[in-house]
Amino acid sequence: MPILSANNLSLSFGATTIFSGIEVSIQPNAKIGLVGPNGVGKTSLLFVLNGLTPASTGHIHKISGLRIGYLHQEAMQAFADHENTVYSEMLTVFAGLRSLELRLRDLEERMADNYSEELLDKYGRLQAEFEHAGGYDYELRIEQTLHGLGFDDSLYDTSLAHLSGGQKTRALLARLLLEQPELLILDEPTNHLDVEAVEWLEGRLRAWEGALLIVSHDRYFLDRVVSTIWDMSRVGIEAYRGNYSAYAQQRQERIEYAEKMYDHEMERLAKELDYIKRNIVRASTNGMAVGRLRRLSRDLVAIQEVGLVNFLASSKWSELGIGGVHPFTVMEAEQAVKAIHRPTPRLPKFNMRLTPTNRSGEIVLRTNDLLVGYPERPLFTSNDIVLLRRECAAIIGGNGTGKTTLLRTLMGQLAPLDGHIEFGASLKIGYFAQAHNSLNPENTVLDELISHKFMRISEARSHLAKFLFRNEDVFKKVEMLSGGERAKLAMAILALDGANLLLLDEPTNHLDIAAQESLQEVLESFDGTVLLVTHDRYLVDRLATQIWSLEDGHMGVFKGNYRAYVEERAIAATL
Repeated sequence: MPILSANNLSLSFGATTIFSGIEVSIQPNAKIGLVGPNGVGKTSLLFVLNGLTPASTGHIHKISGLRIGYLHQEAMQAFADHENTVYSEMLTVFAGLRSLELRLRDLEERMADNYSEELLDKYGRLQAEFEHAGGYDYELRIEQTLHGLGFDDSLYDTSLAHLSGGQKTRALLARLLLEQPELLILDEPTNHLDVEAVEWLEGRLRAWEGALLIVSHDRYFLDRVVSTIWDMSRVGIEAYRGNYSAYAQQRQERIEYAEKMYDHEMERLAKELDYIKRNIVRASTNGMAVGRLRRLSRDLVAIQEVGLVNFLASSKWSELGIGGVHPFTVMEAEQAVKAIHRPTPRLPKFNMRLTPTNRSGEIVLRTNDLLVGYPERPLFTSNDIVLLRRECAAIIGGNGTGKTTLLRTLMGQLAPLDGHIEFGASLKIGYFAQAHNSLNPENTVLDELISHKFMRISEARSHLAKFLFRNEDVFKKVEMLSGGERAKLAMAILALDGANLLLLDEPTNHLDIAAQESLQEVLESFDGTVLLVTHDRYLVDRLATQIWSLEDGHMGVFKGNYRAYVEERAIAATL
């Protein structure tokens, strides 16, 4: 039996429809990932399911007493007392246990002064209840959860009001994990977490005994945690069994099958129309043509009502629920056929390639005895590096370990504190900065592109369209762009450089999953070399031939992809 189900949900604000046609159910112990393009209404749906926003139509049914925990981006609103410290906020989860603990202490004092069998029996019952509820390990659970999410002991006594936005979100996540609700709903839970904390959270959620509904752009995280994917569009949700990778494969298979069926059906409809047009004017064949036009009219009305995919999937006319149909004229039938759109269109993706203007030497980069950082603050030493043409090196490590500093050093913006860097022949370097601070906020998108490389306006607009800047989008001011749009503009500019060595600093930040997939495809086909700083482990796993891992003031070099690197670390940890 589902613990939560929703039927025919829609949400509108005035004339604007956010989403419609939502039909979902959540079983106990389900682990669901909710994906879809930015702006499709995923967060709005979570608000509706939580009862924070009323649906415009439809109904939500929850089992009686269902406990729901919700991690949203406005974490501070979830705390009743902003003056609580981090640790005292975690203790509020165990108020009932702590009350039991006080009663046990009171009984111990009373038995010390006046021992009796009645007090001993009462103490035994309370102690069993306390132990069964986890009373002897709740403080350990608090510490494990806080440490797992990146809180060190020095932050325990910090009030919630004095935490950063990211720390508040992590504190709310910690409290929710300790509360153990029957349905845990998480909106981008890996934001504000470093890789170590994300991996800890994955382990915690894989062992979660309740139901999970997770919105995330982290494909690797979804691969490791969920067993169902809900793919959301503005007109409904399509469910897929399996993790993200299984969903991506199934989605592609469904798209290809639907397109094949579309082509087959359009060919059939065209032949029907051709027969009707040729024979309806002949007296000898008019009756047959009129009969076929009547059947074609019925088919076209059904396609208009339920869509081509549902029409083709129905084995019986009665399943479609279509009433009597008035026959079309030949011209009406022809227009109705032309109006049929290709089903399940592909999500908009970058339509471009990164093409080097020349080929680099086989050895792209070599370092010896490298020390990176600042004179007053050295950051790390490094194993010696050799990077070959068409390799991809992914630089990983916690926040503040020096990943961006290494890129700046390789760019020549900072000098190494010690050691030697040698670049190969015929290199042309392209740099994608995490902050996109080279973009002029006063420029329009079109002007910004032309300022980097002069070209005709028609050429510039054609180039920008490959990055999904179309029509009036090219006249938006840079300062008004979203984070994802800024990233796409920076990539459009980078594509003009003809670089054969790309230095990319968090290129998938702010990108929805469709854009992440596009970028992955672009980089997989790139005939050059890539140095990649990213928290996107899925991208690293698909692209990397080397992992440069920053930890404890040293950068180690591992040959292989991310999955092999994790397996190697796990083996090393057991030795």
